[in-house]
Amino acid sequence: MNSNKITILMPAYNTATYIGEAISSVLAQDFETFELLIIDDGSTDETINIIRSYVDNRIRIIRQEHSGISVALNRGLQEANTNYIARFDADDICLPGRLRKQYDFLEKNPGHVICGGEAKYISEDGEYLFDFKCPAYSHEELLVIIKQTCPFIHSAVMYRKEAVLKAGGYCAHAYNFEDHILWIRLASQGKFCNLQEQLIKVRFNPSSATIDEKWCSKEFNSLKRKILGQGYASAEDGERLKLLVQTQQTKDIKEGAYHALCGKKFLVNNHQPARARGQFSRAIKLHPAKWENYVLYLLSYFPESLIQWLYRKTKTQS
Repeated sequence: MNSNKITILMPAYNTATYIGEAISSVLAQDFETFELLIIDDGSTDETINIIRSYVDNRIRIIRQEHSGISVALNRGLQEANTNYIARFDADDICLPGRLRKQYDFLEKNPGHVICGGEAKYISEDGEYLFDFKCPAYSHEELLVIIKQTCPFIHSAVMYRKEAVLKAGGYCAHAYNFEDHILWIRLASQGKFCNLQEQLIKVRFNPSSATIDEKWCSKEFNSLKRKILGQGYASAEDGERLKLLVQTQQTKDIKEGAYHALCGKKFLVNNHQPARARGQFSRAIKLHPAKWENYVLYLLSYFPESLIQWLYRKTKTQS
């Protein structure tokens, strides 16, 4: 008889650099009745060997040909042995107590189908970047923003499997925002909540699946807004998104976006101007035509009070 209460669903694709730390953070949780279901999506590095180095009967591995994150997640939903699914990425870190806090909330609130929370963001090397605050917390607040802003950190949510399956699971055509489409669909199944507590550390790294919207093309962002507004992505939409992702989110673009984003966080959220300049220098070297990085590089020499004033003014006008 299966005594597990939670399935931690972790897709993995060439994450050998980080997955050991991710697995260790799960196994260190004080909530012990779980299965860690890892869907290896055709990794070609040492990912599978690192997973197998952990001797723990709560770890279950499913290997498949490389098919993308939506296919891996839907496979995991079908294979999960519990109704509570804790999403987690293979390059992130679970903070102590994460599973218990979310499990307790969902047990006490049967009308809620999903529970998210806040996070610390770190660089690829584990350096602290900033604390993330949720855009909204209550069900009512989350519904107001759901089509304009992704309401949850994907790897920090716990949800009810049955509700997600009824909502259709992950849309394979919504490249790079399959989670956001799911949340819009899931709203019809029950209530939402974000806890005002940090649950994980999210790791930015250049190979991450998504990049700052400012580095995406206008066509990609326009198509994304259309899909979010209608609540679904057609096969035709999916083919167009896939082409845009393949041509506009190359390795150089992802690396440039990563360094630019880290530079902003070191400049504004975690004032370390020297480190910010180092990140902007790398972004400029990769993409010298991005004028914004030159401006931010120069801005790093100004007093922190002025930087914060300009940041607040920009946010107010946006």
